[in-house]
Amino acid sequence: MPDITLQQSQRAQLSVQQILSSQLLQLPLQQLEQRIYDELQENPMLELVEEKDSSVAEQGDDDPDAEASPGEMFDSVERFEPSSSGSEHTRDEKSKEQDVSLPNFTVDRTPRDNFVQAVQHDSFEEGMLRELALKEGIGPHQLLIASEILGNLDEDGYLHDAPAMVQESLQANHGIDADDGEVIEMMHVIQRMDPPGIAVSDLRERLLVQLEVSTGGERSPAARHAATVLEEHFDDLLNNRHDKIVRRLHLTPAQLEEAVGVITSLDPHPFSAETGSGGYIVPDFIVTYEQGRLVAVLNDRSNLSVQVSDAYRDVLKNRSVPKQDRQFVRQKLNRAKEFSSAIAQRRHTLLKVIEALMQFQYGFFVAGPEKIVPLVMKDVAEKTGFDLSTISRAVNGKYVQTRFGTFELKYFFSGGMTTGEGEEMSTRIIKQHLKEMIEAEDSRKPLSDDRLAGMLEKKGIRIARRTVAKYREQMQIPVARLRKKIF
Repeated sequence: MPDITLQQSQRAQLSVQQILSSQLLQLPLQQLEQRIYDELQENPMLELVEEKDSSVAEQGDDDPDAEASPGEMFDSVERFEPSSSGSEHTRDEKSKEQDVSLPNFTVDRTPRDNFVQAVQHDSFEEGMLRELALKEGIGPHQLLIASEILGNLDEDGYLHDAPAMVQESLQANHGIDADDGEVIEMMHVIQRMDPPGIAVSDLRERLLVQLEVSTGGERSPAARHAATVLEEHFDDLLNNRHDKIVRRLHLTPAQLEEAVGVITSLDPHPFSAETGSGGYIVPDFIVTYEQGRLVAVLNDRSNLSVQVSDAYRDVLKNRSVPKQDRQFVRQKLNRAKEFSSAIAQRRHTLLKVIEALMQFQYGFFVAGPEKIVPLVMKDVAEKTGFDLSTISRAVNGKYVQTRFGTFELKYFFSGGMTTGEGEEMSTRIIKQHLKEMIEAEDSRKPLSDDRLAGMLEKKGIRIARRTVAKYREQMQIPVARLRKKIF
C-alpha cells in the first residue's frame, strides 16, 4: 500500500481574468481595437454597442486662455478633488503640500466617436511599393524583389544582406528566381527614392547617395570636394584629421570648410523605426487646461461599449437543446463576461494613472515641459494602489495629447537631481540646459564637459563631469573636439 502524506504549500496563481486584464492593459489603442474586433468575430456572446452622445457641455468665457477642446463636448464628467490623505508624495513634505493645494481634476469618462484622432498612413514599405509601381518598367517581378529588400532593412534603414541573401529569400519565400543584376538594380532604385539613402550598407554610402541625389548632375566645387572626401578620406573626416585631408587633396582650409559644410547638411538618419512601422500615434488621452483646472478626456473609441449579449441566454434554460450545445454557449458566455470585465478594468486603470500623472506633473500640463518634475513609477503605484508591473503595462505605448504636443506616458518618468536650493530637478530639464548651452557655444572653442558642469553649477545644478558626459552621449552630441570648427 503506497504511503499517503499531506503537504501544505503556497503558490501564486493568476486567474484567467487577471491574465486577460493584463494582456488588454498593455495593448496600445490601435491593437486593442483590433483585439476587440477579433473577439467579436470569435464569440457570438459578445455584441458591439456604439454609444453616441450629441449633448454639449457648457463652458464659461471668463477665462481668455481657456482653449476649445474635446472636453467641451462632454457633459458626463467625474471630478476628483485631491485630499491630504490621497495626495501623499513619496519624495518630501514640500511635494505633499503641493499635491494638496492643486486645483480640481476632471476626467471625462464618456466614450465618443468624434474624438480627435490621427490620420492613418501607409506603412513605409507600402508607400515605397506604391511609388515604385508607378515607375516605368517596374512590374510584379521587380516589386517582389523590392518588397524583399525593404523587409530586410534594420531599424536605421540599412541593408546588411548581400544580393545573394536577398536572392535566397526570394526563392524560399516567393519561389521566384532573381539574378544579381536585378537585385542590385532594384537596390539602386530604392536608395535614390525619397528619403534617399535607404537600403545602403553603411553611413559613407548613405551620404554619397544623398549627395548625388541632392546635387543632381550639376555639382558645385564644394559638392565635388565633399564627394572626394567621402570617397577617399572618410575615416580621416570621422577622426578629425583635417590637416591630412587638406594636404592629400591639395585643398585650402576654406575649401575643406565648405566641403564639410555640404556633408554636415546631409541626413545620417533619414529612416527610423517609427518611419518603418508606418504606424501613427492615436493619443489615449487629451489633457487640457480649462478655466483653472485640468481636464483629461479618455479617447475610448476602442471601448466600443462591448457587452454580453442576451440573445443566447434562453438556450441555457432550454432542456431540449443538446447538452453539448448548452455547454458551448456557457463557455462562450463566461468568456464574454471575462472580456467585457477586462475592458472595463483597463479603462479604470488608465483613468487612475492619468489622474495621478496630472497631480504629480501638474506644472508640466499647465506651463510646459520645462516644469516637469522627477517621477518614478513607484510613486504612481503607491498613489493609485496598483502594483509596479501594472503601472509599467499601463504607460507602455500609451500617449497623451497636450497643448505642448503629444507625449508617451513614459516621458513623464525620469530621475532627478537636487539643486543648490534643495529642490529636485528632472534630468530632462538638465539635458535641455546642456543642449541650449552647447547650441550657443563658440564653435571655434567648444565647451568641454568640465566647463559645462561648471556652468550648470552656476545655475544651482551640481553635477559631475562624468554625468555631463553621460547625458551628452544620450543626446547623441559629440565631444568638444569633434564639435570644433575645422579652421
